[in-house]
Amino acid sequence: MKYTNQVEINLSKTTVISLFLASENYPKWQKNLKSYEPLNGTPGQKGAQAKLRLDNGKRTIEMVETIHENSLPDKLIVNYMTQDVRNTQINLFLSLSAEKTLYITQSEFSFSGYMKIIGWLFSNSFKKETQQMLEEFKLFAETSVERQSVAGF
Repeated sequence: MKYTNQVEINLSKTTVISLFLASENYPKWQKNLKSYEPLNGTPGQKGAQAKLRLDNGKRTIEMVETIHENSLPDKLIVNYMTQDVRNTQINLFLSLSAEKTLYITQSEFSFSGYMKIIGWLFSNSFKKETQQMLEEFKLFAETSVERQSVAGF
């Protein structure tokens, strides 16, 4: 299953990427993320791995994140693996103006075991969840910068 989502963020590309990469910010916009534990490599760099624990309401899901390619400030490719799901996500950042960035994700999922059925039945849910995460990142980023500028005023 492949799909693309996007969101316009009213911040510079540099600011968006800085907020996106800071792992301490992840729980602020990824509401179901319970922990992020670097395993090896330099976080954010090619080959780096981390263990993520997510709470989906009924159970905790553990996955391993591997940085496949870091070509920032333009592109970051990340693989997420669980027992029955593999997700490759291409994160693209495009400057629309000095203070506006288009954040695009291209997601590709492959499933095994019972998740083949779940993936097929709930493909729209995956797309909606990804879009919701983008919207939550936008809200976090814009309000975070707004709070900083008010505090520094």
